[in-house]
Amino acid sequence: MNAFLYCLVVVIWGTTWIAIFLQQGSVPAPVSIFWRFALATTTIMLVLIALRRLRKLALQDHLFCLLQGCCVFGFNFLCFYTAAAWINTGLESVIFSMAVLFNAVNSFLFFGQKPPARFYPAAALGLIGIVTLFWDDLRASGVSTSLLMGIGLSILGTFGFSLGNMLSMRHQRKGLETMTTNAWAMLYGTIIMGCIALVRGDSFALEWTFSYMGALVYLAIFGSVIAFGAYFTLVGRIGASNAAYSTLLFPLVALSFSTVYEGYVWHSNGIIGLVLILTGNLVMFAKPGNILLRRRVA
Repeated sequence: MNAFLYCLVVVIWGTTWIAIFLQQGSVPAPVSIFWRFALATTTIMLVLIALRRLRKLALQDHLFCLLQGCCVFGFNFLCFYTAAAWINTGLESVIFSMAVLFNAVNSFLFFGQKPPARFYPAAALGLIGIVTLFWDDLRASGVSTSLLMGIGLSILGTFGFSLGNMLSMRHQRKGLETMTTNAWAMLYGTIIMGCIALVRGDSFALEWTFSYMGALVYLAIFGSVIAFGAYFTLVGRIGASNAAYSTLLFPLVALSFSTVYEGYVWHSNGIIGLVLILTGNLVMFAKPGNILLRRRVA
């Protein structure tokens, strides 16, 4: 089950970067995020109500869901959507891979969880592999104010995502159902993004094109409802640090799609990066007791 959830997260979130790129245009970032999570929240709430799985939460739990909504379904995406105007989404996915490091540190700070020794060389190989994979893009971008702003916002968004992981761990340690906490957190994130759009004076009008609306539906249903549910279930089963290792593979998936649809040409750096990433996976998961095969109750 863990292996299935892991692969599902990698495949879906590895393709959402292209969808975010398709939403760049006339619609302001807070509005795109608002409609994405408004659709996702409506979907997940209706499903949970129909299945009678929407559980009641205490006031304190709602407050933590509000914080989770800010971190995971609000400000972090505002950072990523805004950064996409200055740097390419492939580079954003590289920076997002830092979640594996943020989660390792935050898990230790908030829960005292020390990662296994093999985690560090595995993460190092993965990160080096990703940088190598995109080295030509990094070199071609040069150093500019827009590049620094894009990198800074992407790092900030990744840090927010990591904090949201810690809140999800808190929910699951209290025995709260993942889909219920996700639903409320998405609702709060949607409201926050709507308020930001109102304060900014943004129009809530959508761009009625196939690419924009297709990306919106994909990001809402697959990227939000399905992928976030699978990811936070993994957080509860194998820990935030181990679950976040999946982020090391996102750029690889994004690059594969770029090869087919955008004509990306593989160079020696790309091949070396691919080998390093796969080696990192081998170091992390090849042992008989690897984390994806552990059956732990969330």
